[in-house]
This record gives sequence, structure tokens and C-alpha cells, in this order.
Amino acid sequence: MEHFVVSARKYRPQTFKDVVGQQAITNTLLNAIENNHLAQALLFTGPRGVGKTTCARILSKMINSDGNTSEDEDFAFNIFELDAASNNSVDDIRSLTDQVRIPPQVGKYKVYIIDEVHMLSQAAFNAFLKTLEEPPKHCIFILATTEKHKIIPTILSRCQIFDFKRITVSDAKEYLKYIAKEQGINAEDDALHIIAQKADGAMRDALSIFDRVVSFSGKNLTRQAVTENLNVLDYETYITSTDLILENKIPDLLIQFNTIISKGFDGHHYIAGLASHFRDLMVCKNPATIPLLEVGEDTSLKYMEQSKKTTHSFLMEGIRLANDCDLKYKTSKNQRLLVELTLMQLASITFDGEKKNLKHFIIPPSYFKARGITPIPVTKPKIDVEKPNEQTTVAKEKVAPKAAISVVKEPVSIPKISINQPKKSTSGLSLRSIREKKEHQLRQMDVVIDEDNLPKEPVTQEALTEAWKDYTKSMDQKGEKIMASILQMDMPKLEGTTIYLTYSNNTNKIELERAEFPLMAFLKKKLLNYDLKLDITVNEEIAKKYAFTPLEKYEKLKDKNPNIEVLRQMFGLDV
Repeated sequence: MEHFVVSARKYRPQTFKDVVGQQAITNTLLNAIENNHLAQALLFTGPRGVGKTTCARILSKMINSDGNTSEDEDFAFNIFELDAASNNSVDDIRSLTDQVRIPPQVGKYKVYIIDEVHMLSQAAFNAFLKTLEEPPKHCIFILATTEKHKIIPTILSRCQIFDFKRITVSDAKEYLKYIAKEQGINAEDDALHIIAQKADGAMRDALSIFDRVVSFSGKNLTRQAVTENLNVLDYETYITSTDLILENKIPDLLIQFNTIISKGFDGHHYIAGLASHFRDLMVCKNPATIPLLEVGEDTSLKYMEQSKKTTHSFLMEGIRLANDCDLKYKTSKNQRLLVELTLMQLASITFDGEKKNLKHFIIPPSYFKARGITPIPVTKPKIDVEKPNEQTTVAKEKVAPKAAISVVKEPVSIPKISINQPKKSTSGLSLRSIREKKEHQLRQMDVVIDEDNLPKEPVTQEALTEAWKDYTKSMDQKGEKIMASILQMDMPKLEGTTIYLTYSNNTNKIELERAEFPLMAFLKKKLLNYDLKLDITVNEEIAKKYAFTPLEKYEKLKDKNPNIEVLRQMFGLDV
């Protein structure tokens, strides 16, 4: 039986060009070797399985190769790998420093690769400091760790640090596709994408999962086989769930959730995945954000097709409900019921029956236009104030409040008053008052605003600036100093009917968005243009224009008046 070599070892990169997803670091190391700028102490840090030890080995071979050696030469006499997890004592480091003094017998450099260097003890770190700071010319140290924060600062300051990033899903999928082709395996694009996602940025994990799935399914790697073997919920599950939610099929939705639970999946994992699915659908709404959707081409088409069935408000509400369930899941006493209630709420968002949550709103003209209905503008009715009728006054004087039957003398003629008719008065706490208030609110919802009759006068930049200053002054007089200062940070710029503002941080943007309604109401009324709208952006580069430290303040002053430097040198002043 032939010995099996796992893909993580079999396809380990032998050159920097083969390293996946770390082009910035490999290019830097290549340039450093070519220009003879390679530091003698390097620190490779980053998540597991992203190529730290691999790059260390490739670097060790490259600096010892003189161009005449074969590619199979591994320079075993020049490369020393030390596992700091098991060799973390002071004696181990002292033994290492003794070996460092001996020059290499073959090749140019002795390279010491210390893996998991954060496992060294405090005393071992201190014993290693002097050697790391001033190593012999023939020695290079390469430290590798997954937890840089555990290394003492004195070690970090003596090393040239390279931060390895997680392997992206697309890069991992492309490398898996290459390996599948090398092994003669027919793999679906979605199957490789699920493996790359499951690896969570680690190429070694992706190759281990790939070997496991190939052992399960053989030469034909399908999405169904991968999801079954890895026990993951794929996008088909969430697409089906979203279709049931949009169709308000609560029973079918609960049955699907029960099937998912019966397969051993966690309800927390399901509801978190559903929130991510809603996020992906929202990403598909704008062509500019589609690249944020990290799925295959075939899958992205399905996402885009389903996103057309949803509205922006539905997705926002869906994300909110799913996220609330995600936050409450761990503290809930009945976790399954919590998820089921969330699913029922999601399926009720687009429900048009009696249970739909009616809110106070004004029906926009676009609602009627889409249905071919011509709305009737509502005008305020004129109230005619009439003088009281003389006959009615006489009748009111003659009628006794508690009389059984009213008696009226001629010639006054009024209709008979019913027996024991009480005066119509309504208590503020009665059921009748509540019902009348509700009917009044429902009548208000039928009002249609005629937008065409609102003023839309031309607005100039000067008029906008003047109105802006007036509003800022009114805020200051009301005691709202913070809002007044935010309004003074940037003068608005008018383009058409859009008012543009730029701030240096997101905090100012959020504060102004909260106070946007009264501000725009004031400007529209002041400038007689109800088409005005506000556009707020954040540009962090603006913050760099301000001076914060004393040295930066001095440089600003020196730019304005170079004589300040002469004055400082004359008196020997310090900043």
C-alpha cells in the first residue's frame, strides 16, 4: 500500500511565487534579498495555516542558494527549527546562543526558525535579548507566532515584523481548484467555495478539509456531498427559508426549522446564518456592493434573483429581528421557542391581513400613480359662523332639562325632543373616547399631500449660507451648544437641490442626522424650496489638517512665519 501524503505537505509551496494570498510579504522579502536589505531578526505573525513557517523555510533556502545548487537542496545543515513550546527554558536559549557563535560549514547563513516563540518564559526572553540585538553576521533569526501580543516589547523592538493576513475565500478556492485538477478530481465550484469558507482563512485547514471530503465522495466532489460531510447549512437552506418568509408560510417555515434541528444543527447557528443571508441580499441591491458578496458566480445569480423579490425595508427589519434573536439566544430559557417566535415575526413583516401593524403615515402620490388612481387633493373646509336662530334660542329657553315632554308655544315650531335625552359629553377615559380617537387617526391616514403645489423656488449659495447661519444662531440661543458647533464645522455647498456637508469623523455625521428633520424643515420653509435634501459624507483626511501635538503646532506656525525658526535658534528654545 502506497504511503499517503496529506495535501498540506504534498503541496507545500517551494518558492515565494507559490505562496497563496501573501503577495505583499513575499514581494518585500524578495526585494530585501535582491537589494541586500534583509534584517537579521524577523518576526512572522498571523493566524494559523497562512504560510509563516513555509515562508521562513523558503527564505532560508534562498539566502543560502548561490545559483549553482539544485532545487532539491534543503540546506539541512544550515537551517535549525526550534519549537519554543517544548524548548522554552533559559537553558534551551543558552544552548542556542552557544551554537550561534559557530559559523556555517556549508552555505552563507545559519538560519534559526523559532516557532511559537510566544511560549518562551520571561527569563528565556531576557536571556535571548542580547543575542537577538547583535547576532553574528552569519546568523539570521526568524521568529513565528500566532499571538504577537504575548511577546515582550523589548523583543518586538529588535525584530522586523511581518503581519500575515488571513487567506481570502477566493484565493483559497482558486488554490483548491488547482489541487483538484492536479489530482484529477471533478469538483463543483460551490463545493470548493464551501470548503474555503469553512477553513476561515487558513490554507492548511482548507487542504485538510479537502482531503477529508475527497475521502468521502471520491473523484466527484459535489456541493451536496460537501455539506453532508461537513454538516453545514448551505445557501440553499436560507434561500428556501427566505422564500417561505416572503410567502408568509409560517407552518412550512416551522417545519423546515424542525428538520434543521433534527439534523443536529444549532438554532443559534441557523438564525445567525439567516441574518448573514439578509445582509447578502441587501448587498445585491446595489451593483457597487456586489463584490462584497463572497460566493461563486452561479450562487451570486441566485442571490440577485431573490434580492429582487425583497424590499429594503423588509431586509432592514429582517436583519434587526434576526440580530435581536442572536443576542438573546444564550440567555434565553427556551431557545427553540425564541427562534420560532423570530421566524413567525419575520413571516409577518409582509403580511397584508388584519394583523398588519398599522402606523401613522401619509400615503404618497406614488402609491396612487402606480395603480393608475388620480388622488383628490384635500383642502381645509371653510367654517361658516352663523348667528344663532331666534326661534332656536326661544326653544332652548322653554325646554326644561328634566322634562318628560317639551311644550312650546306658537308661533315657534321646532322638532320634538326625545324623552330623557342626555347631553352628549365624552369622558377622556371612556371606551367611547378611545374608539373615537382611533377613528380619527384612521381618517388622518387617508389624507394625501399634493406635492406639486409645494413651493420650489430657486436657491442660491448665498441664501443657503445665510439661512444656515440663522439656524446655527438659533441653536446657540436655545442652549444647544454642541449642535451649533457641529453646524459651524463645515459650510454647506449647494449643487442643484442637494446640500453637501463633509465631516472628519462619523460621530459628527450621526449627531447631525439625528437633528436633520428640524434643520431641513427650517431650510425648506426659509428658502421656499421643498425639494432640498441633505447629503453628509465623512472624510478622515480632514482631521490630518489640524495640528494636535506641540511639534505639529510649531510646524504650522513656522509655515506661516519662517522667522519663528530664527527666533527659536537665537534663544536656544525647545519645542
